[in-house]
Amino acid sequence: MPPLVQPVQACVFDAYGTLFDFSSAAARFPDIPDDARAALTTLWRDKQLQYTWLRALQGAYADFRQVTAEALEFALDSLGLMSPARHAALMALYEVLCAFPEVPDVLKTLRKAGFKTAILSNGTPEMLANAIESAGLSGLFDEVLSVHPLRTYKTDRRVYQYALDRLGVPASAISFQSSNGWDAFAAADFGMRVVWCNRYGQRRERLPGKPAYEITTLADLPACLGLAANPTPATQPRRGSPFAVACAVESPHAHGLQQQ
Repeated sequence: MPPLVQPVQACVFDAYGTLFDFSSAAARFPDIPDDARAALTTLWRDKQLQYTWLRALQGAYADFRQVTAEALEFALDSLGLMSPARHAALMALYEVLCAFPEVPDVLKTLRKAGFKTAILSNGTPEMLANAIESAGLSGLFDEVLSVHPLRTYKTDRRVYQYALDRLGVPASAISFQSSNGWDAFAAADFGMRVVWCNRYGQRRERLPGKPAYEITTLADLPACLGLAANPTPATQPRRGSPFAVACAVESPHAHGLQQQ
């Protein structure tokens, strides 16, 4: 299978789990038992996504910060860890998530090669601005697109259309990258040329759409765009372990947070 060379004009990225490591919030907060940390991260993320889908179906939109806070409250309560101080500290850390280690260099490579770069995310504009700044990615995106003006969530087709409208390019000219299988397959079904960054070794979704490539790190993205050798087609998936947290574990006091 040949690499995705032109007519790709723009590289559009999902944010959470693709550019930013959502597990880094709990990983950097010491006031969680070690044996509960992974369970908290998983339950928080799962419930966060469920709430976006359910609110979209119900027509009961609330912004992503509220959804994230409600999902965290559910997760902490389910694990017997709920306290207002712990909840507030984890929410503050979610605003300053770590980027995966390869992300800055990949973005610079794409921009140097002439590709537009953009984010298309469920996150609010403020959440995305905070994440970009704290991860040192300022100036590396032509557009940062939030679903917030649409008052819905992925995988509503209006979200993917919004990227086309803002970037001024057709779906076939966009290479869309997401670590979320449901997002990757939906974007492919919409008509985008999709590179599924399967960081977590997920099984393929039984949904419409087919990503062009499946990779396990964005470091392999340039190869899919003809900028390096040996891209891996989605029909020959590569499996690997998830990336580790990309930035050093630090105390919440570094961000003015208080422990329980």
